[in-house]
Amino acid sequence: MNKLLKTLPQDDKYYMPGEFEQHSGCWMVFPERTDNWRKNAQPAQTVYAKVANTINKYEPVTMITSQRTKTIATKLLDPTIKILVFENDDAWMRDIGPTFLKNKNGDVHGIDWIFNALGGLNGGLYYPWDNDDKIAAEVLSYLNIDRYRAPFVLEGGSIHVDGEGTLYTTEECLLNPNRNPDLSKEEIEKYLKQYLNLKKIIWLPYGIFNDETDGHVDNMLCVVKPGTVLLAWTADKNDPQYERSLAALNLLEQTTDAMGRKIEVIKLPIPTPMYTTDEDTSDITGKENSKARVKNTRLAGSYVNFYIANGAIILPIFNLPTDQQAIDIISKAFPHHKIEPIYAYEILLGGGNIHCITQQQL
Repeated sequence: MNKLLKTLPQDDKYYMPGEFEQHSGCWMVFPERTDNWRKNAQPAQTVYAKVANTINKYEPVTMITSQRTKTIATKLLDPTIKILVFENDDAWMRDIGPTFLKNKNGDVHGIDWIFNALGGLNGGLYYPWDNDDKIAAEVLSYLNIDRYRAPFVLEGGSIHVDGEGTLYTTEECLLNPNRNPDLSKEEIEKYLKQYLNLKKIIWLPYGIFNDETDGHVDNMLCVVKPGTVLLAWTADKNDPQYERSLAALNLLEQTTDAMGRKIEVIKLPIPTPMYTTDEDTSDITGKENSKARVKNTRLAGSYVNFYIANGAIILPIFNLPTDQQAIDIISKAFPHHKIEPIYAYEILLGGGNIHCITQQQL
């Protein structure tokens, strides 16, 4: 039986490793919400299954479904993928799943963050979210891994770490008053250091333009290895993303990580800007307290939003001329990983991408 721990990970000497370290598996949640996914979520389900089946070639995948979607998930998924039925509200495992920690002996604990659907009733994306807030605890209970219940709101997509004491995040997200309005920046830093065992937090000002997550860092930057990051970039000064990426670059070039290293920044161009069409949005059944999907909306497309599996990069592509440039840059950054491109426009329509729908397990 797993325990709810009353101590702090920092005191217990547990820390969050970088995503590029070895995993024992990956967790996902199967999509179904008709107020977020078009055509009764069927196109999204197909792409989620393709992502899961691809990751499963490199590390075991566990898929969470509701009782309603178990049958269709079983049909679409490789038979070696484990399916568990937990009631859920939406399909963003990065944000609702546990954050796994380890100590120097390789023992594993998990963090169960408070989740409020990315802003609660003040700009959040859906309501209710109580099932999603339970997912981390249910996963850790299933795995019999002891858990910490963190006392503040955080989504897994809002943080990246290097495993050596450095965390990257954005002020746009973590300081948004719809997350932890009663906490100062200093108090949030204190909690992050206590729960992730950090020495230094690097605050980018912003995430990707028009990102409905309020600027999750995982759409803007990822850690290749300690001291090296990929940064979403555009050289087009007329693109609203330009000033955001430039601000991040200027900050990263003027700071060092927790180990005192100068940070190497690899620029990863953003996709050609994409906008929703009538076909993308017309059949989505909007509900009160769920984000409206309307045509001509600039999508927060980014090639940074990939998943690092054991030996592979599961990369979102969009059938654009920029795809091959992204593949080439990421191949060079990860020379020992196979690049697995997946056409992921359907995930983008729902508000995120491949990194957002996955959560690595130690």
